[in-house]
Amino acid sequence: MEPRRRDTRTPTLSSPGSGRGKGGGIAGSATGRALVIEPVVRRAAARAAPSDRGPAARLDEAVGLACAIDLDVAQAGIVMLSALRPATYLGTGKVEEIAGLVKTHEAGIVVMDCALSPVQQRNLEKAWGAKVLDRTGLILEIFGRRARTREGALQVEHAHLTYQKSRLVRSWTHLERQRGGFGFLGGPGETQLEADRRMIEERLAKIETELVKVKRTRELHRESRRRVPYPIAALVGYTNAGKSTLFNRMTQARVLSADMLFATLDPTLRAVGLPHGARIILSDTVGFISDLPTMLIAAFRATLEEVIEADVILHVRDVSHEDAEAQLQDVENILRQLGVDPHSESPGKPTLIEVWNKIDRLDADQKAWLRNLAERRPADQRPVLVSAITGEGIDALGAAIEVRLAAGRVLIELVLDATDGAGVSWLHRHTEVIHKAVDTESGRTVMTVRAAPDKADAVRAKFAHSAY
Repeated sequence: MEPRRRDTRTPTLSSPGSGRGKGGGIAGSATGRALVIEPVVRRAAARAAPSDRGPAARLDEAVGLACAIDLDVAQAGIVMLSALRPATYLGTGKVEEIAGLVKTHEAGIVVMDCALSPVQQRNLEKAWGAKVLDRTGLILEIFGRRARTREGALQVEHAHLTYQKSRLVRSWTHLERQRGGFGFLGGPGETQLEADRRMIEERLAKIETELVKVKRTRELHRESRRRVPYPIAALVGYTNAGKSTLFNRMTQARVLSADMLFATLDPTLRAVGLPHGARIILSDTVGFISDLPTMLIAAFRATLEEVIEADVILHVRDVSHEDAEAQLQDVENILRQLGVDPHSESPGKPTLIEVWNKIDRLDADQKAWLRNLAERRPADQRPVLVSAITGEGIDALGAAIEVRLAAGRVLIELVLDATDGAGVSWLHRHTEVIHKAVDTESGRTVMTVRAAPDKADAVRAKFAHSAY
């Protein structure tokens, strides 16, 4: 996909930040003012493909993540590195330069848009006298604020404790003290570090037990939905691609939607009517992001199984974004981690529809170019262009969902006696009723139903005397 024109200049660390965000910040920090740093290794940048996300775009996303937890971004910039340092990730000169900026801006938090080892995080915090968050820690902070349901809070806490467990590296002196020991000349006892680790492990074990119950409950809910003949369509996509806005447009719901990364976290399901009368259950799921921590994918697996179990996956893409192609690769990689091949045509696997959203942000020429691009694709892989804000293309999306669902389902025509109310009720519960009418001459009920392949034989057997 042709990316939008971008500024190819590489800002230095001293370049001014966006200034987005509000005061508040993370509990335990001295202030809500923050610096955001995008470290880039020169050799890795030189090998990057043209479709890869550039340093400037990554920095902008990192600033957006910081603003998502109400940090006041005082300064943001890119730091070019010749090599990574095991002790501090950055070189000595850059560490000292950033220490001066932390002092100048009175920043209490420094966001490093990379993965830091526990030792690197500890050393940087000592050098800068400020809280240091790497990308994983920042995303965990956002998820912690966004979780609203008990299930979401458990999943976030599990991921956060797993991350925190690896960070117990005596960053603070209280972790070195010892306690316990029996008798006047007792042993050294238990260090605070060991006690903290033990408490984390005990809490993790308790959360895992509760998450097993969550998974069992979700499976019961899915089983009950299987008894209702409504197919399931799951919305997936990069965070801030417009999934929740599209969900609200299609369902007339009021799920929180905002121009913000990870505006919504907890999954929501609603029944939706399609243009020709069919009904589906639409599921809104958590947004994906590049370098999404594996611990979050594991913790949210019970929620993300809604995607695995779906009949149709709607991959919502922000085609107005300059990194639309890079975001596509990120989402497809996460889907593969969940066991869903985005390009698989295997029976029993969910079919995928690309939804090219936010076309209201494009001019007429860009829209025409995208429509031509979509038309050149095979019919079973053709994306649908929509605007969740204006409603443009929503009917076409509904029709596309109907076509994809119909491709794997069996149409059956039946004629039932006027007195067979139980049969009509059974068909409504176990199949998708496409058409129902009364024959004026015979008074019998004529029905056209659509059933999943595994249920079609049961329908034919039950109504063998009634089939056309």
